[in-house]
Amino acid sequence: MWLKLERRAQPSRVMRYGSPLITLLLTAVIGTGLFIFLGRDPLEAFHALFVIPVSSLFGIGELLIKASPLMLIAIGLTIGFRANVWNIGGEGQLVMGAIAGGGLAIYFHDSESLLLLPAMVLAGALGGALWAAIPAFLRTRFNANEILTTLMLNYIALLFLGYLVYGPWRDPAAFNLPQSRVFESAALYPILIEGTRLNASLFVALAAVAAGWFFMRRCFLGYQMRVAGLSDPAARYSGIKSKRIVWVSMLIGGVASGVAGIGEVAGPVGQLLPVISPGYGFAAIIVAFVGRLHPVGIVLASLLMALLYLGGEAAQMSLNLPAAITGLFQGMLLFILLGTEVFITYRLRFTGLPARRIVQGATA
Repeated sequence: MWLKLERRAQPSRVMRYGSPLITLLLTAVIGTGLFIFLGRDPLEAFHALFVIPVSSLFGIGELLIKASPLMLIAIGLTIGFRANVWNIGGEGQLVMGAIAGGGLAIYFHDSESLLLLPAMVLAGALGGALWAAIPAFLRTRFNANEILTTLMLNYIALLFLGYLVYGPWRDPAAFNLPQSRVFESAALYPILIEGTRLNASLFVALAAVAAGWFFMRRCFLGYQMRVAGLSDPAARYSGIKSKRIVWVSMLIGGVASGVAGIGEVAGPVGQLLPVISPGYGFAAIIVAFVGRLHPVGIVLASLLMALLYLGGEAAQMSLNLPAAITGLFQGMLLFILLGTEVFITYRLRFTGLPARRIVQGATA
């Protein structure tokens, strides 16, 4: 091989912050080729993906309302990722949070109390945390891989939600449709901008991002978690308890995801349905890494991912593109980012042509 990867003496600061930009550029280039292959005008396609969705006040409201659960889940997962605790169960924790808080809205459906919505948020946080506690216990007690356990629990949560809306929580006045009763106004977030669906869950998400930054940068426990993520032997030598790190990481991720679930059922959805999330729990993993596991980056990456959701819907309607276009761009973002991150710690070095080729060229 005349090219090889050579480890850098120090990680590249330029590539650390430049890799997301390179990722976006390469994704745009590959997307252009994809649209040409599909017989679509790339400029028209990108206009449908990134301009049409935010060309009105309603569209901007939709962008912010979709970005809110993404940044909320992503900041919760990021705290664990920095400690090398890989919580892939944000989707299931979101669902369980929605079930816990939505259950209160269903039980107290005739209540007009101002305490109902805060109680739903607390119940959602508790539901997400309890669901995250299962893989935390399995990891600390039996050393079970949290990637596998959190991933499998996602599907159990979705099946449990389906059981409820098809069974005991189904609205008897819904003509046998699988859905709960519609929540009353006391169980819904207030609308921020008239004529849009943007609600106060945006403030909850932004507050969570600020709290996540404070925890990681100003709290001693956050510092311990970052040390554990950088070097496990160093963390053990300094007396940091690995089991405590696992529990804190998983519970924070569960709380954030559970509150995000309340943002959906007490926001744009307004009831429990068999599907209450288009995959926010999985997309938030991409958001966390595209945002470089940094709160500011997570906010920006959440807006980008929300724009992809809206753009995918617009492209389906205006260009007759398949619904999978959104997932395709999300996948490209993640895999290209993983590829470019290699060059943070490695560089390509030209080693020259092999001697055999040089001899063959001279003989010819």
